[in-house]
Amino acid sequence: QVQLVESGGGLVQAGGSLRLSCAASGRTFSRYAMGWFRQAPGKEREFVANISWTDSRYYADSVKGRFTISRDNAKNTVYLLMNSLKPEDTAVYYCAADPTGWGSPGMGQYDYWGQGTQVTVSS
Repeated sequence: QVQLVESGGGLVQAGGSLRLSCAASGRTFSRYAMGWFRQAPGKEREFVANISWTDSRYYADSVKGRFTISRDNAKNTVYLLMNSLKPEDTAVYYCAADPTGWGSPGMGQYDYWGQGTQVTVSS
């Protein structure tokens, strides 16, 4: 069982930056792929980024060049650095863990989910 706890959300002006963190429990964190997803009000949850256990990274087109996903296996933590934020980035951001280690843009690949952290970008 893996427990995930996100932090770092908040209110920021357009053009600003935030760094989200997701702390994971368990001793096998380094073997998991980790993903970030988001859900805006009235919309479906969507893929943002993932990082495999080999450190391969993949981004949604909407965030490519602005967001960076990274991981620190010594701290059992995955990060999402968000730069040049836009009002359309406003959403609840969720991290998720994929025990296969490879990750995917599809939510079904992920067995464990955090509770989410709110990010609000004002115009």
